[in-house]
Amino acid sequence: EGLTEKLTDPHWKPDFGPAEFNEKVAGSGATAVGARDFLVAFNVNLNTTSTRRANSIAFDVRERGRAKREGNPVTGKIVKDENGKPVMIPGSLKAVKAIGWYIEEYGVAQISMNLTNISITPVHVAFDEVCKKADARGIRVTGSELVGLIPLEAMLEAGRYFLRKQKRSTGVDRDELLKIAIKSMGLNDLKPFNPKERIIEFLLEEPGKKLVDMSLTAFANETASESPAPGGGSISAYVGTLGVSLGTMVANLSAHKRGWDDQWELFSDWAEKGQQFKDELLRLVDEDTRAFNKIMDAFGLPKKTAEDKKIRQETIQEASKYAMDIPFKVMETAYNSITVMRAMAENGNPNSASDAGVGALCALTAVEGAYLNVKINAMSITDKKFTEEMLQRAEDLAQKARACRDMIIATVEQKISGL
Repeated sequence: EGLTEKLTDPHWKPDFGPAEFNEKVAGSGATAVGARDFLVAFNVNLNTTSTRRANSIAFDVRERGRAKREGNPVTGKIVKDENGKPVMIPGSLKAVKAIGWYIEEYGVAQISMNLTNISITPVHVAFDEVCKKADARGIRVTGSELVGLIPLEAMLEAGRYFLRKQKRSTGVDRDELLKIAIKSMGLNDLKPFNPKERIIEFLLEEPGKKLVDMSLTAFANETASESPAPGGGSISAYVGTLGVSLGTMVANLSAHKRGWDDQWELFSDWAEKGQQFKDELLRLVDEDTRAFNKIMDAFGLPKKTAEDKKIRQETIQEASKYAMDIPFKVMETAYNSITVMRAMAENGNPNSASDAGVGALCALTAVEGAYLNVKINAMSITDKKFTEEMLQRAEDLAQKARACRDMIIATVEQKISGL
């Protein structure tokens, strides 16, 4: 209703699409799609049964705060503004709604919160602030409860936050960060917290067996079997994973080395970078095998008619380009990961210099191995402009990786020879 007028009002201008009224719009009307930031329903458990005290803490932290009163802050007359509305004393947390209540099922009071924008007030900040306000009132927080789902990054950032408070390296793996977050916020206090059931990304994961979930022995046996995949591309990605894992290990050892306390954050940052490279290379282990399987699927398409043959050939070419692109990404990621090993060879724990060197050698192997896969996949691609550009970029990367390897090994040799 009133769509003609609304489309001329800048306030109603669509975020996407034209703001014009025509016959098509007149016949179809308008469809409005709205979205909000992810809301996290988060409850904090208290060692009290008092709803009144829980409410006091909730009012301390929630953005709306509490009504200002004359005299006694609890029983005094509410102060009102010129419009007759209560004057509010804001709480300490933005984008937070909260109330205190008693949960019969658990026999404890809780602060029940809706975190309406976790980029403004993350879950770990809300938890710590409730702890602070509760402690000021002589009440202890015993744990917390997540209602519904939460994004993975919110939990990972919580893990990093609590590690930083300890001045410990945040460059640890995903499962360790989740364990720290769950333990620190007491998410197991009332019932077991299963990340696989409560974290959105885990619920959205595609089912199926992953190479990276195999044991070392099973992965080696699968590679040694007569199956053509996993092949050189996946192995290159995994060798790169092992290389940057060594560099990350040196960073973590350096962050916690006795006498190097003033440098923990520097090495923690390097360890975090290493973990990011490691996770991407692990993803590429399976992605390279999927790329190979796409080519096999394309070759299996029907070729009875001229149209069948056309579609089949186009699909083969598309799959071949993808199979060339994935090992190139392995090259890029492995090359970029060398920065971690170089920093650790130069400035890391000298007792682990050889580990940084081995990491660099693995990274170069990953680059060179992936390069071979880029080359072999280029052979079946008819788009020569595409292959020539990709091969030139790959050659440039390989040359730079070799130079980095030489510098790192020279540094390591110098350190382990006592010079």
